[in-house]
Amino acid sequence: MRHFLLILILTCIFTVSAKSQANTPSQKEQQDALNELTEPMYKPLLERYILDELKSVRQDQQKLREDVTKQVTHAQLDTADRALIYTTDTINNVFFIITATASILVLVGWNSLRDVKNKVEDIVNTRVSVITNEYEDRLKTLEEKLRVRSEEILSNQERISITNEIHSLWMRANLESDFANKIEIFDEILQRKPEDVEAIAYKADALLELNETAQAIELCNQAIEMDSGYGYAYWQRACAYALTHKHDDALADITMALEHSPNLRNELLHESAFASLHDNESFNAIVSNPDTANVS
Repeated sequence: MRHFLLILILTCIFTVSAKSQANTPSQKEQQDALNELTEPMYKPLLERYILDELKSVRQDQQKLREDVTKQVTHAQLDTADRALIYTTDTINNVFFIITATASILVLVGWNSLRDVKNKVEDIVNTRVSVITNEYEDRLKTLEEKLRVRSEEILSNQERISITNEIHSLWMRANLESDFANKIEIFDEILQRKPEDVEAIAYKADALLELNETAQAIELCNQAIEMDSGYGYAYWQRACAYALTHKHDDALADITMALEHSPNLRNELLHESAFASLHDNESFNAIVSNPDTANVS
């Protein structure tokens, strides 16, 4: 009976092993399946990346808030310690003055204790009044400095918060493929920082992709008024002029753009907006001659 059970178990094991080997694809079949793949089997989780960045920004902001609270608390404690030490020193000085005054009065022969008492009271009151006024002035000065410092810390914290938000919005704009959504992101950046000429220029670029040339030119003019040395604003306005076949204006802006940002020269022949200029002699002169400064 035992031999029969052992033979039955071995038979089952061999049967299962044979079936698993029959169902397992060969190495050649696996290689053929890999060769037939035309796209990656995964996609990067961009949304997760953005959420991680936002979480990091919130954690940094919370840590900054804790650091500011600690600094203000330490400053207040230092102020209280200085006030207590100053008060103690003042009281000690008053007692020293009283003792010294009494000794002097006895030495000079003042026998009337009432006169001594009145004189000491006058001296003490005068001295205490002077010390109190001096202490109040110093305390007011210290409080004013502490108030100014606190306002600076809060202002810096607000600027840091705005900078972090703008950085996150720029990351979203770089990952966004829809130009309408990009324009909305640039609008959010400009709400937080209206003088950001880079955001204005890139918004004009997105508007050009949507054939909104008039509004793009207006934004470029606004960016140039804010910063006349920003070459990318001239470049975007040149693209808008080229698309509307204002070739003279486009060539003038191309010259200004290359003057302020020479690295844009590598994009002259790759910019699709300049396709209508490829037969223009002045444009070809700019492309062929890196030292060209003026357009005839």
